[in-house]
Amino acid sequence: MRIELPGGVPAWSVPGHDTGRRLLADPRLSKDPERHWPAWISGEVSADWSLSMWVSIRSMFTAHGAEHARLRGLVASSFTARRTEAMRPAVENATAELLDRLAALPPGQPFDLRAEFAVPLPARIICELFGVPAETRGELCALFDRLFETSTDIEEVRHCAGVLYGLLTDLVAAKRRAPGDDLTSGLVRAWQAEGRCDEQELLDTLVHLLSAGYETSVNLIDHAVHALLTHPDQLALVRAGGASWEDAVEETLRWQPPAAHLLLRYAVEDVDLGDVVIPRGDAVVISVAGAGRDPGTHGPDADAFDVTRPTRRTHLSFGHGAHHCLGAPLARMEAVIALSALFERFPHLALALPGTELRPLASFISNGHRELPLVTGGARRGPAGASRPGDRP
Repeated sequence: MRIELPGGVPAWSVPGHDTGRRLLADPRLSKDPERHWPAWISGEVSADWSLSMWVSIRSMFTAHGAEHARLRGLVASSFTARRTEAMRPAVENATAELLDRLAALPPGQPFDLRAEFAVPLPARIICELFGVPAETRGELCALFDRLFETSTDIEEVRHCAGVLYGLLTDLVAAKRRAPGDDLTSGLVRAWQAEGRCDEQELLDTLVHLLSAGYETSVNLIDHAVHALLTHPDQLALVRAGGASWEDAVEETLRWQPPAAHLLLRYAVEDVDLGDVVIPRGDAVVISVAGAGRDPGTHGPDADAFDVTRPTRRTHLSFGHGAHHCLGAPLARMEAVIALSALFERFPHLALALPGTELRPLASFISNGHRELPLVTGGARRGPAGASRPGDRP
């Protein structure tokens, strides 16, 4: 269907799962606006567009074909299964520390789960992984929060982007002076080894990886907790062993994906979908949220949250094809550890304002709540007061 993005920019929206999945792997759709989006090349859509940052960024996020393969190759070596698994103790420790703070609250005192748990956990993990200094982590993630709000005007986008790139320029310079065993140092070495030394490309790659690694996990934890608390039968099923925390994570990814839409792709040639033809040069948005609720894939009860659903793993939350998210295993691991530890530590966790409609983020990209008010209902203590990730009540 035809839609209009902020600023009156026209695009095609693809809400079906099968068509979306097919197009994500179709080489006739490019992510490179400099080569394949006439409206961008001609200046019809300019740098003054509020979403221009996510179009003009020069990384594997907006690369196509051989250039995408080159950039992904520079990054992929850092996102190995071994490295992801090596982060498990850090995720468990960070989770336990955050839960200890929540356990100190009076049982009936409301707190914002997003601000107190869903945000700081992924922020700490992704920043530790990339060697971001502790004193700049809060500012960095706050900038990402603002930039993901698609209602933000261009002047504020420019201001936030300027501060963000200043922080990352300082980070790269610090890693050149004193390299460490972190992903930023690894990327600096990879770019140096290639011999291109394209500084903007390196900075844009950091923007892409840090923002994706942070925002995806925040929204996943946020929605998973909300889904389980508003579907107590499903939470009881997981607690009883009838389904796993992994099942709950996958069904959340389908039912409420962390990113509602994937931007942007451009038709390299006319793309015939049978009932409609997307003309060459037109922009395309893949609706991950629509694909997750597609009754043709998930059945007539696609709108229901069911952790035993046979198609719970059939979703597009991490993309598909050449641009499939490299950080998906880390996001899944963070969410499973966070959920299992949270509900083990607080068996009486509840919404602070049941029946109240929560405020969504002001974004059609990032899908989460502005806040998620809960009460702990009292904490269960583990060894030395710590939570025990993965344990069942």
